[in-house]
Amino acid sequence: MIDAIQLPSAFEPLTYDEDRAEVFIALESPSGFGKSTLAKLLARRWNGTVIHTLDAPHDEWSREAGALKPLPQFAFYLSGLLHVSDRAREALTNGPVIADRYTSSVVACQAAIQGAGTSEVDRLLFPFRPYLVVPDVTFYLRCTEETLRNRLEQKPDYKQDDADLFGIPGRFKSLVESFDAVAAQDPTAVMLETDGLTPNDLVHAITAHMETIRA
Repeated sequence: MIDAIQLPSAFEPLTYDEDRAEVFIALESPSGFGKSTLAKLLARRWNGTVIHTLDAPHDEWSREAGALKPLPQFAFYLSGLLHVSDRAREALTNGPVIADRYTSSVVACQAAIQGAGTSEVDRLLFPFRPYLVVPDVTFYLRCTEETLRNRLEQKPDYKQDDADLFGIPGRFKSLVESFDAVAAQDPTAVMLETDGLTPNDLVHAITAHMETIRA
């Protein structure tokens, strides 16, 4: 096992209250499951902040990153993850934080795209885990393939990742298996079946879960 890195003081993350009162959750799944819509609704209800693993300025470089070789591409997503973890620390001083993708997406998506096992990708990530703020709960959104295809047909901001889900042979199956593998090793994981539920139904379900565990 690779040891976690010992950071020089100049490179240590900002300190924050480990016993904070504010909640930090992550929403995880392949593209098209409704994470972005759900994150916005939760932020509105909780008066919180939405973050994304590829937040600015990384979001502007994502297309170019897709042309990189596997290790530089992983390093790009790792850089985005470290950056957004800093953003989460800052935002948690003001209220709840909802991550639209976080650590699990980096592991699962890189495993599926590169044809690697999630354990191999996690081994690359492991030295940097101490830097990352850990969510209180990570909700893994799930639905059937039929439901996902219907959602993608109605998605207003259809992107390349959405097209690749079924446009690249085996991509959807590989992604689902990768997210399931990551969730199985995630102590913060809660599986959330979304078939037949509206975004508002999911907001109510997540809010009720958080109220229960934080009571």
